[in-house]
Amino acid sequence: MPVFPYTTLDPAISLLPNTQVALSPVRSLVPSLPTSILRSGQPVFAPLCPQRLLFTPLIESAASCPSSSRRSYPAKSWVNAVGTGTESSTPSAKVSPVEALRRLLSSPGVHQGPACFDALSAKLVEKAGFDYCFMSVSAARLALPDVGLISYGEMVDQGFQITNAVSIPIIGDGDNGYGNHMSVKRTVKGFIKAGFAGIILEDQVSPKACGHTQGRKVVSREEAVMRIKAAVDARNESGLDIVIVARTDSRQAISLEESLWRAKAFGDAGADVLFIDALASKEEMISFCEVYPLLPKMANMLEGGGKTPIFTPVELDEIGFKLVSYPLSLIGVSMRAMQEALGAIKSGRLPPPSCLPTFEEIKDTLGFNAYYEEERQYSTNDSQYSEKGSQPRIDSLSQLNLQEGGAEAFQEAIVEVVTPEVYIDSEGDNTGGKFSGIWSRSLRIKIIGRDGLEKLDVRIPAGFLDGIANIIPGLGGVNLKAMLDKAVETTNGDLERGVKLLDFIDQMGDRIQVLLE
Repeated sequence: MPVFPYTTLDPAISLLPNTQVALSPVRSLVPSLPTSILRSGQPVFAPLCPQRLLFTPLIESAASCPSSSRRSYPAKSWVNAVGTGTESSTPSAKVSPVEALRRLLSSPGVHQGPACFDALSAKLVEKAGFDYCFMSVSAARLALPDVGLISYGEMVDQGFQITNAVSIPIIGDGDNGYGNHMSVKRTVKGFIKAGFAGIILEDQVSPKACGHTQGRKVVSREEAVMRIKAAVDARNESGLDIVIVARTDSRQAISLEESLWRAKAFGDAGADVLFIDALASKEEMISFCEVYPLLPKMANMLEGGGKTPIFTPVELDEIGFKLVSYPLSLIGVSMRAMQEALGAIKSGRLPPPSCLPTFEEIKDTLGFNAYYEEERQYSTNDSQYSEKGSQPRIDSLSQLNLQEGGAEAFQEAIVEVVTPEVYIDSEGDNTGGKFSGIWSRSLRIKIIGRDGLEKLDVRIPAGFLDGIANIIPGLGGVNLKAMLDKAVETTNGDLERGVKLLDFIDQMGDRIQVLLE
């Protein structure tokens, strides 16, 4: 395996002069690094390393590397000493979200990031196994379009709730910085304090417009570049780290050539990730990825019909992208699911089981079981009493100590019995007469969707008439008792199995049947 001599131009790691870097370690650090660049004698800038290590072949002078390419970052104890294959920090040290994001940027392949909008959606993203996610909250928090109406304070507040609910990195949307360049600095520092691992900053004017929509305008080149420089300065001044994603909307506002120029200028200013919104073709996406080959690129797969063509993660990786966002998937399916659930409730039904998680599943997602487990660590004897007085609360038989009065405690435990409403004939006798066999019969409730698929098929004892309303609230106003009476009178008490008591199409277009079996 060929070995190339490299020296560092970063004074922060001057302890590694003339470090010998083999080709494979360099590729593991910068997976997209072309072999031609390694052999060409050009300055090699490795922006994917957490400390922004800058390497160049020994035959190339340090002065030949533009000063704008050098970044200064807060010292990180976990930075890899390239060429040694070791880490300076203890193996047990917990990786922060921003550190995890930088490692993700330095790893091979493209990485998918759905857009969350609150703490719960972020937790679902993490639970689904994604390594990071973006944040887009205007629609969920304000129920308003993303046209610059949301404020810096609202974004920071929502972001704090999200970052505290998960451990994966969150990339927040800093819009256009919410003001001038001093506002940009305040925004970056505020996002750092809120726990964001990354921030997206764009070059739109105020008020901004939503991506892939009409009416987008951008600030001048100089002002756009100064926004990124202000963001980098704010990060350095804070003494903490955050990944800066520089976005330009100039492709739609001006031209492809302008957007490519701005992307390169943002890289020179110190951006960590480059993003051109609303690229219109695969050819444009390829041209974008050829700008600053060593800086990660972000793609925006706007679901449902945006200006950028939709590609698979494999295809995006081949084009040269590192991050890919899906901004509408979670908020979009949430809107549709809520609309369908409300329609079902409006028509007197509950949402079908395919859309509605069980109560246990909801509790598990929200962390009830984990909460109870942790709560038990701090329980005391005084806390084991119910709200009704001094009676002990028995959560499980395993809590009973039968050798130390546990049997008595079990006998004294409060037990609440719920008696259902049972159908009884008009004479108040449920043991004889023409209704005597009703208890042994079942009511079958079937719901077939308008798409022909079966949504529900359950059986309950015919005597539990009120129980049907718990399954199909709309049947609560139907006098099933009268229907039973009529059916019994018509057949002189000899009811055949399979008699249809109800068969109708509800407001949602679903067919509802109630049969006596």
